[in-house]
Amino acid sequence: MIIKRIQESIEIKTKILSDEVLIERIRQASELIINAYRSGNKTLFCGNGGSAADAQHLAAELSGKFYLDRPPIHAEACHGNSSFITAVSNDYGFDKAYSRYIQAVGKSGDVFFAISTSGDSENIVQAIHEAKQSSLKCICLTGASGGKMARLADILINVPSTDTPRIQEVHILIGHIICELVESELFG
Repeated sequence: MIIKRIQESIEIKTKILSDEVLIERIRQASELIINAYRSGNKTLFCGNGGSAADAQHLAAELSGKFYLDRPPIHAEACHGNSSFITAVSNDYGFDKAYSRYIQAVGKSGDVFFAISTSGDSENIVQAIHEAKQSSLKCICLTGASGGKMARLADILINVPSTDTPRIQEVHILIGHIICELVESELFG
């Protein structure tokens, strides 16, 4: 089983290597974030479960540092304030938690980076709608179909797999590449 899982991961990454469209979307996502920072804006990340962990991880890579010792830049995960998330979820329902966060802190020109292996997480879909109404650009990192998020994304990065653990492994790879490109362009 160990070799099989490693081989599956390699096969998905090999598919991405030969997918010029997907590679271009990764570059476009990086450019979108770079331009937002150059304009004094920020990046907001969100996800559920493992994708929430990835959202927090990537926000930390940008706000702290990745490879370079450089000034911090504003990036945050929408679920970082547990009191906000639990209060809003209690009062309005979990489906509204991220959209209300975007409504509270999102500003025109910010980037909303939504992560969902299925692309169908209702709380994230509602947050994308709110982000669009508030003139945020939306990067959606999903699995193969892109789910509901596919039609809402300004930039869709859909990993060519339907296997959640393999998708998540590639999500963090793509996220790291984006962080490196952003950091290198802004501070390299």
